[in-house]
Amino acid sequence: MSDRKFTVLDLLDLDLKDHNALELICIGGRTGLTREISIPDLNRPGLALSGFFDSFAYNRIQIYGRGEVAYLRKMEADGNVKNLRQMFTYSIPCCIFTHNLVPNEAFFSEAKGAHCPILQTALPTAEFSARLMRVLSDIYAPRQSIHGVLVEVYGLGILILGDSGVGKSETALELIKMGHRLVADDMVEIRCVSGNILMGSGANRIIAHHMEIRGLGIINLTHLFGVGAIRDKKQIQLVVKLEEWDSKKNYDRIGMDEKHMELLGVNIPQIEIPVKPGRNVPVIIATAAMNERLKKMGYNAAREFNKNILKWIESDNARSVYFGSEDVI
Repeated sequence: MSDRKFTVLDLLDLDLKDHNALELICIGGRTGLTREISIPDLNRPGLALSGFFDSFAYNRIQIYGRGEVAYLRKMEADGNVKNLRQMFTYSIPCCIFTHNLVPNEAFFSEAKGAHCPILQTALPTAEFSARLMRVLSDIYAPRQSIHGVLVEVYGLGILILGDSGVGKSETALELIKMGHRLVADDMVEIRCVSGNILMGSGANRIIAHHMEIRGLGIINLTHLFGVGAIRDKKQIQLVVKLEEWDSKKNYDRIGMDEKHMELLGVNIPQIEIPVKPGRNVPVIIATAAMNERLKKMGYNAAREFNKNILKWIESDNARSVYFGSEDVI
């Protein structure tokens, strides 16, 4: 997340669609909409309503479902607002009522006095909580921007890196012509989701699906190849580093030397592809994608080849020993 604070108003303004939509509206406490949401977690305040405030997670978003609303009505019937008043002495980011539930007048009054926003959603509590956790995890995920190109090849997210002018964009363009998809060109924003999943997208959504080709200029991939040639985000599962061919460098020719690149604390498989005239780099990357998928399915061609060579050597030595020995009578 950037250094800018994420507030309750920002939560309301999120443009989320389909299975991510939160369907939130503000029904009270508008003066507190600028309150910061500092922790990507939720709390059900049942214990606080009953008067137990030890370890009260007040700095989280407070979720009120049918159980909590039923208890609020009981408190109102008993004329007990002491616990409610004490709860709002804490700096709560906001209170959200699910199932289109509405709090009682005592709750509205105490929340208004504490400048605490009250939000409402039509979603059931479990579904809303799951959606909100996904949204907050995405917003607060560690992130960094990196210069490169992100493409999807055979369902695999491949981050292409290399020095400026080495041919990253041209390689991605050829892959798109082959039927694969572009996620981002030039600048890729990487987010670490759930601790070990790297999601990549365009750092700027306005220019994410545009590409700069030297000698040609800026091209719009959506208009040229259609919406089937692009996607908004993709998990990064392989890093391909392009570099100018160095005749003095020993490049891996078998595939036993497995390298990894660390991004945001997550190790991603990495391969280095030397670039020189005559090498079809897009085809090599497409083959690398298929090979990586085979590895994830449990088949490693390099290891299998090495194992077969060892078997052949052992069997050949065994035959030599057998046929070379003389029978002793």
